[in-house]
Amino acid sequence: MKNFFVTITGMNQYCGNSGFKIGDELKIVKDYDNDFDDEAIKVEAVGLGTVGYVANSVRTVYKGTSSAGRIYDKIGESAKIRVMFVTHTSIIAELVIEENIKTEQ
Repeated sequence: MKNFFVTITGMNQYCGNSGFKIGDELKIVKDYDNDFDDEAIKVEAVGLGTVGYVANSVRTVYKGTSSAGRIYDKIGESAKIRVMFVTHTSIIAELVIEENIKTEQ
């Protein structure tokens, strides 16, 4: 089974990333109302709401991570992610594999 890692970006537009630590679980949710990206996936934290977005641009997707477009059809309406690394501008998180995530065979 393949592990999927994503870059969370845009956090400075919300609450920043300094409050997050390795192991934190967050929720990703397809953002159907996004006027700028048809494959937008927002990142939510309990008690905070939206804290950023899964990166979907060659300028923001860290090497070794999947873009929002790559995982968009692999998740249902939402999924869980787990924080693996916190950088000065972004977070790298692992998609938590559950039954509702479609994996390549």
